[in-house]
Amino acid sequence: MSQTVVLKVRMSCQGCSGAVKRVLEKMEGVESFDIDLKEQKVTVKGNVQPDAVLQTVSKSGKQTAFWEAEAPAQPEVKPTEEVKPAEEVKLAEEVKPAEEVKAAEAVATA
Repeated sequence: MSQTVVLKVRMSCQGCSGAVKRVLEKMEGVESFDIDLKEQKVTVKGNVQPDAVLQTVSKSGKQTAFWEAEAPAQPEVKPTEEVKPAEEVKLAEEVKPAEEVKAAEAVATA
């Protein structure tokens, strides 16, 4: 039964992708494969078992793992804390006792 196996393989140059190519060309059951150096992605099609493909590509000496499906984009989380206008912050600072303000300034400059 033909299936597709997608791997993430750490490759930094054409020599690295060449090493992966050599081991895949020798692997029994491989019908075709695509090596994307930029994406660090290897797609293998054929009558192969995923674990066998992973082990074979690992023999190239490259760090290899199964390509994980990309998680759907998470919605941007907005802060729930309300931002106070500068005037309110200034008023709040004026209400503090002088000793508290001096202590806060000393900590801020330390």
